[in-house]
Amino acid sequence: MSLPLQALTPELCVAPQLEAAAMAEAAAAGFRSVINNRPDFEGGPDQPSSSEIEAAAKAAGLEYRHLPVSGAYQSPEEIAAFRDLLDSLPKPILAFCRSGARCTRLFQASQQLS
Repeated sequence: MSLPLQALTPELCVAPQLEAAAMAEAAAAGFRSVINNRPDFEGGPDQPSSSEIEAAAKAAGLEYRHLPVSGAYQSPEEIAAFRDLLDSLPKPILAFCRSGARCTRLFQASQQLS
């Protein structure tokens, strides 16, 4: 499996939905942290749960945070929380959601914060 990544900065990449098995690959690729921006079961019962992905991330030696946000709207509080994660987590960071677009919007909005 090859991670479908889009680099937004040298320290942040985004990806579409990842499976738990992708956490070992992310660690092998040099990532140190993972942010999941997708609410559990947003895509139905076949979507891997945050707890499954978190267990695999921790087993791979990664920091893991679940910041579930809607694909349609990201609140100022959610944007600030994403910025806090970017500022505090070990880098490089891999963030994912359904397609990667939500993570990209969160990143772009977080860059407007002072």
